[in-house]
Amino acid sequence: MERGPVVGAGPGARARIQALLDCLVKVLLWVASALLYFGSEQAARLLGSPCLRRLYHAWLAAVVIFGPLLQFHVNPRTIFASHGNFFNIKFVNSAWGWTCTFLGGFVLLVVFLATRRVAVTARHLSRLVVGAAVWRGAGRAFLLIEDLTGSCFEPLPQGLLLHELPDRCSCLAAGHQWRGYTVSSHTFLLTFCCLLMAEEAAVFAKYLAHGLPAGAPLRLVFLLNVLLLGLWNFLLLCTVIYFHQYTHKVVGAAVGTFAWYLTYGSWYHQPWSPGSPGHGLFPRPHSSRKHN
Repeated sequence: MERGPVVGAGPGARARIQALLDCLVKVLLWVASALLYFGSEQAARLLGSPCLRRLYHAWLAAVVIFGPLLQFHVNPRTIFASHGNFFNIKFVNSAWGWTCTFLGGFVLLVVFLATRRVAVTARHLSRLVVGAAVWRGAGRAFLLIEDLTGSCFEPLPQGLLLHELPDRCSCLAAGHQWRGYTVSSHTFLLTFCCLLMAEEAAVFAKYLAHGLPAGAPLRLVFLLNVLLLGLWNFLLLCTVIYFHQYTHKVVGAAVGTFAWYLTYGSWYHQPWSPGSPGHGLFPRPHSSRKHN
């Protein structure tokens, strides 16, 4: 008995499958592009609202002041309660580096696409240099406060034995512990980064309103900054719930807010400053004068 020819996938069938796959890829790309544009438009509108930015300051204050009360209602064995958790090591300890990387790319694209001028772009990027100086200066000031208010203790099975060693270096060299007033540098940094990123990202709403170039790469960078801002808010909440003493956290957040006020709220509005976000990027409407 003779068998008929085996029917396989001929050139026509393979071409139809390839065309179907190409069509599927195009649909997925269209959906991703639509979500990217929709998400960036909505996030820009949200962050660009002056009223919501004022409420955001109140939100951060509420997180730091009332957030520690949640420690009585959360699981103390969760991963976020450990100092060695992934987010604490990879993100919180390097929060300024992440902020500079993501926010620097956003500021670079927005300013250069709006002005096409290197000098203006460099001036706006210098705000990140000022922020780095604030972070380094605050860290040194916190260590100084701890040195001035601290004492040397030797841990014993019965408790702590106070020593008369005069400074931290000699205390640690002797194998003891130096304990002083420790301002929470993590709370300071996360608060400062949250306020800084919210202020910088708010420019994107005005950027879109002026019809400036806003392709997929810029919108993607903007949404990455929004996601990072959301992560900083979440990690700030975890920090105030699980770590540090109450006054240490409040003081750290207060110093971070004060640093934002001195820079973004005051100095950057002066002509001899790096300029506020969006300064000099958008044309001002000409006021029409009526002649009698």
